[in-house]
Amino acid sequence: MRALALAIALAVTAAAPTLARADQPTAGPERKLVHTDQAMGTVVQVTIWTDDEPGAAQAAQAVFAEFRRLDAMMTTWTPDSEISKINAAAGSGKAVPVSDEAYAVIARALEVSKASQGVFDITVGAYGGLWKFDEDMDGTLPDPAEVLKRKKLVNWKDVVLDKRRHTVRLKRAGMKITLGGIAKGYAVDRAAALLDKAGFASFIVQAGGDMYVSGDKNGTPWVVGIRDPRGPRDQSFAVAPIKDHSFSTSGDYERGFVKDGVRYHHILDPRTAQPARASRSVTIMAKDAFTADAWSKVLFILGAKQAMALVEKLPDFDAVFVDADNHVIMSSGLKDRIKVIAEPTPGV
Repeated sequence: MRALALAIALAVTAAAPTLARADQPTAGPERKLVHTDQAMGTVVQVTIWTDDEPGAAQAAQAVFAEFRRLDAMMTTWTPDSEISKINAAAGSGKAVPVSDEAYAVIARALEVSKASQGVFDITVGAYGGLWKFDEDMDGTLPDPAEVLKRKKLVNWKDVVLDKRRHTVRLKRAGMKITLGGIAKGYAVDRAAALLDKAGFASFIVQAGGDMYVSGDKNGTPWVVGIRDPRGPRDQSFAVAPIKDHSFSTSGDYERGFVKDGVRYHHILDPRTAQPARASRSVTIMAKDAFTADAWSKVLFILGAKQAMALVEKLPDFDAVFVDADNHVIMSSGLKDRIKVIAEPTPGV
């Protein structure tokens, strides 16, 4: 499964301990232990504040295994995944039985589709191959006639769920769903639950642009940075102390290209099959990563002017935008929490 690439950099204060090394002794004071792997098409990083190095290593491996398990279930890059089986049966009239987890993620996705009036739509899987934003990226634009053809296959209302049987059916041949816009958030929440069950209270789980932050460092808060959309990968334009919340960023800067002065990127508006133009990035703070992951795409597509009224209505939900004109716009709940340390870098 392809996913948003790394979008939030951890900002570490000068007083923070040195990064733990594998050759350091097991015993010692609490410190930051970091483990990294690849899953769901992105970098997965587990950071734990503890003095239990063996326990942290074991817990991190359990997190990586969980990501791989969920990826195998929800990817579209292998023919035997549950999502690929649903897509293969599109238009046949066949309802495909799925696991409780896959059903729950799809059902949640459709709830967001309804609430956003189709701005979030997992049937954008039908757009696969139109744009070349991955290893095949060559700067070419899709054929307009093919775009119109694929648009007819994108409609979340044509995904039929049977709650009793836990089946999923796609009404029309050629339809495809993808959980790339929501599954990573679900996986982050599952990982956080595993770490909590293992007895760790202070940690960060990050998968690409999706992050959950738990606890603090013996009274010192974790500090996260929000990436500058046009700056170097490790450059943040804002920082904030975070505790027991998720952060999710959607941005136009990871998978894409600039052609004739126009940036083309992988966050497509389901209604047009074109890259969304209202934002450069949007970062959401919410109680869980599942919510933040899906809604970050909605807000990115809508842009700050349309989305801010929605943000202000939702409980325990805030956002900071870098809009198309490079302006930083925050919801009221973040204005006293996020510190802008530099203006975002200008550029296309």
